[in-house]
This record gives sequence, C-alpha cells and structure tokens, in this order.
Amino acid sequence: MTKLELEKIAVEVRKGIVTSVHSAKSGHPGGSLSAADIFTYLYFVEMHVDPANPKDENRDRFVLSKGHVAPGLYATLAQRGFFPVEELTGLRHIGSMLQGHPDMKHIPGVDMSSGSLGQGFSAAVGMALAGKMDGKDYRVYALAGDGEIQEGQIWEASMFAGARKLDNLVLIVDNNGLQIDGNIADVCSPYPIEDKFRAFNFHVITINGHDFDEIAAALKEARETKGMPTAIIAKTVKGKGVSFMENEAGWHGKAPNDEEYAIAMEDLRKAGEALCQK
Repeated sequence: MTKLELEKIAVEVRKGIVTSVHSAKSGHPGGSLSAADIFTYLYFVEMHVDPANPKDENRDRFVLSKGHVAPGLYATLAQRGFFPVEELTGLRHIGSMLQGHPDMKHIPGVDMSSGSLGQGFSAAVGMALAGKMDGKDYRVYALAGDGEIQEGQIWEASMFAGARKLDNLVLIVDNNGLQIDGNIADVCSPYPIEDKFRAFNFHVITINGHDFDEIAAALKEARETKGMPTAIIAKTVKGKGVSFMENEAGWHGKAPNDEEYAIAMEDLRKAGEALCQK
C-alpha cells in the first residue's frame, strides 16, 4: 500500500473519529486524532489480521492501553472491515456494541478490554509472553499515552518485558505532549521518555508519528530487533487534522457541537481533496 493511499485512509479514520464523538456528545477526540496515522499503518500494513476471522489464534495482537481513545481504534476497525462504518454513530449509545472503552467480548477486532490507564500494557506483555511460551510467531503491539506512562504499572510491565527479552512486543507511546490537565511536563513530567525505556532494557526509536515512512521504518526495525522489546516514541500533535483542536488540551475529552462538527468535517474534506490532487 502506498503512502498516499495510507494518507487517504487516515483522513477517513479521522472523519470517523469526529463523527462518532459528535454523535455520542462525549468521548475523546484529541488523542484519537493524534494516533490516527499509527492506527492506520498498524491495521492496513503492519499487523497480520483478518476481519473475516478476527479470533485467528495466529493473528497479531493489539492492545489499546489508553482505552479512552477508543474512537480512533473503532474508526480504524470500521475502515478495515471488521464492522460497518455506520456503527460509528452508535458510540456510547445504549444498545450499541461500541462502548466508551474497548470491549473484547462484543466488538470484532478488539483483543483486550481496556480503559484503566496502565493496565493495558500489562495485558500486552502477558500476550507476548504467552506467544513465546506457546512457540507462536505472532507479534503484540500496544499503544500508550504519554500522560498514561505516569502510571507506575507501565514501568512494572516494562521491567518484566525487558527482563524476559520479549522481542515480539512493541509499545508505541503517543507523545502528543498533552493530557487532560494540560502539558505533561507540567502535570508530572515523564521526560526523558527514551532514557527511561532504555533503562528497562528496551530498544528505543523516536519518530514523527504522522509520517508513514518513519512509522514503517520504525516497525521494520522493531521486527529486526532481537533479544529485547521495542518502544517507539511517536511525536504527534493532539487533535491532528482538525484546525481548532490541534495542540489544545481542552479537546482531550470533549465532543464538538454541531457548528464545530461542521468545521471539523470541512477541514477533513479539504484534506482529502488535497490528497486526491496528488
């Protein structure tokens, strides 16, 4: 799949994020939008998954440790064909399968229920260890927030993963610099992030999380790294793709009203048109 094709899909993923959160009148658009390119590359290129057989025991696994950005995961799963795109407007509605956080029992393509910050990565580490113990070739990917890594459980899981040399495990940190209370450096700074993961025996790569070439190169390097897990620190923009949401902590967990929704969708429509001109 070409970079241009991926960029077009990412625009559709972002439209799905904005649409679902607007429909729900609640949710977390900022971090979903910042991770949209990462979601897109994982599900359309990197990961061995099959929408027709979402429980294939040999599939690659993905755990959304920052479970509140479920709108981003759902929009990607819908684009990939795990369920109809029309389901996105049911986000957080009674009777909808799309709950506010990922639910592995009811949503095709969701490998682990998550939401309590820090816990998702522990589950991913367990999956990676199970793969090693069972002699399986599948890989495990997890996405954490940079605010989330203030949680101690992230570092307990990292210590275990490094000690067990889980080279089938990749943690991607969505380093958009903002959390619900503001700048992560002001709230409880996790910097220097790279040095911390190196101290826990991770191979560390830092990238622009909106550049598909850099995402591709990092994940290739992770596959080729043996004897240690990989942490990819992805520098991103919170609210990426929607003009008034970009780099605004206030859009961490707030839904756009009707007027804001129209502006956001127009931003994304123009982005999609620009890509069609390439």
